[in-house]
Amino acid sequence: MKKVLIVTNPSAGRKKAVKYRKSLTKYLLKKGIYYDAISAENLNAVFFRNIDTVIVIGGDGTVSKIMPYIMDTEIYLYIIPCGTANLLAAKLGIPTNINKAIDILDEQNTKQIDILRVNRKKYSILRLGLGYDSDIICKTPQSLKNKFGYFAYFIAGILFALRLKQRKYNILLDGEKKLSVVATCIIIANAGNMFKNIFSISSNCFLDDGLIDVFILKVKNPVTFFIEFLQIIFNIRNSSSKAMYLKTSKVSIKSGIQLGHIDGEKEKFKGDIDIDITPRALNVFCAK
Repeated sequence: MKKVLIVTNPSAGRKKAVKYRKSLTKYLLKKGIYYDAISAENLNAVFFRNIDTVIVIGGDGTVSKIMPYIMDTEIYLYIIPCGTANLLAAKLGIPTNINKAIDILDEQNTKQIDILRVNRKKYSILRLGLGYDSDIICKTPQSLKNKFGYFAYFIAGILFALRLKQRKYNILLDGEKKLSVVATCIIIANAGNMFKNIFSISSNCFLDDGLIDVFILKVKNPVTFFIEFLQIIFNIRNSSSKAMYLKTSKVSIKSGIQLGHIDGEKEKFKGDIDIDITPRALNVFCAK
């Protein structure tokens, strides 16, 4: 790590990002490491020239914004978690405590992880969500997130589960296996963790296995939905008549216009959704 670009989301973490940047720059100066710093709102390819490391101070949405600039390059990514969910950081074993997060840089432990590509133009490290998952991410008020942080999603999750809507999806897996399902929730995941690294759509979901994880929940009754969903995230089971868990290298979904999310960022899909995977396309620093 010789030339570093710091990318900060100044509004992340209830505006803790600016404070965290001061701690980080103090560390870099002490180590004699050259750095430049920009806001996530001012991203431009020119900033990514002649650097070997990008350190993001923000959440999963901020990380997603820099993907087009660093995937399939020799640039390494490190995250100082400062967002609402910080799911990728959790998956990489990076703590939310700023001092402990900075200490991991001294370990110099790295790995390569997969990236999802959505409709050939957008990238995802975590997941794409439709239906119930999308409602929670896209419709939870910012005021609620500012007040309760990640637990705002749990509050919203209870409310949205009381008004579940089913939708028909035609799904093609690996270009040959066809599914027609009526579902309340679909999650297409690279990292399936839903809260820190504790709850996940599957214990078999890895960042570097070269496969896409597909989770489909069918039920509409709120009580049955909660029972099924809790059994999934507590890894009591993966599949049943009410839920499906699959692994694939490519997935296409036909369902018309609808609202979804990519790594927590709202996305309006206007037609087919095609997702494939680029194995080990991103270099990252992580905990040992």
